[in-house]
Amino acid sequence: MTTIDASLASTRPARRTDWLGGAATFCYLTIAAGQLLFTAFILAFYYPATLGGDFAAWNAKPLIKGFVAGDTAGNLFFAVHVLMAAVISFGGLVQLVPAIRGRWPKLHRWNGRVYMLSALALATGGLWMTWGRGTWLNLVGGIGITLDALLILAFAVLAWRAARDHRLAEHRRWAIRLFAVASAVWFMRVGYMAWGIATGGAGIGKAMDGPFDIFLAFANSLLPLAIAELYLRVGARGTPLARKGVALLLTLGGLIILVGSAGAWMMMWSPYI
Repeated sequence: MTTIDASLASTRPARRTDWLGGAATFCYLTIAAGQLLFTAFILAFYYPATLGGDFAAWNAKPLIKGFVAGDTAGNLFFAVHVLMAAVISFGGLVQLVPAIRGRWPKLHRWNGRVYMLSALALATGGLWMTWGRGTWLNLVGGIGITLDALLILAFAVLAWRAARDHRLAEHRRWAIRLFAVASAVWFMRVGYMAWGIATGGAGIGKAMDGPFDIFLAFANSLLPLAIAELYLRVGARGTPLARKGVALLLTLGGLIILVGSAGAWMMMWSPYI
């Protein structure tokens, strides 16, 4: 559940781009496919209704709290949130492609600025909607969202500072960590669908308060972050055995993402397009 380690692409010896590099590419491509489906859903379902001012149409899809009559501030925050979700989903994928960074550095820099600003806006907006608007079903879920938002804010600042100081390798590592936690909402949807397909929904409560719900409230950000961290560390100085182990983990993660993304498309996204 991680992606291409662009921070190591220019420094890693050729002999080390073995199983790990191939597995990372595979995992990135599965993430890209799933997030492009998610972006297509946002563009097709939320954009026409939001830009057309038909906020009530949001509620055609089950939401914790979508359009609320009379809640002008909350509705506007939600509108901005869903519009920017497509920007950050697509922008993050573009930002992690080494060929784009190498051939079009200006595009990489400007896309990076937009991506980080979008991440900051989504994180702060998410905090307000959670605790100011009450967009949560249980306290554990609210805490999980808060943790993810704080990680996004911290990693965005650290990535920006490293880029400003021209510490590019460090910047790319923080950017990958940012991508992992900024994709938590998407990872949660894919995780639910993969788990539901595998187990029939075991441990999922009606109010998202079952054992699996509690696990995923934190795992949607911390699990991808942990795997990304393993990849960064093993890719930089891991033993051949460790590299093969992480390669296997990335391959497994990619397969789970494929299953979850297919399930999410068929059951959560395509019915509303």
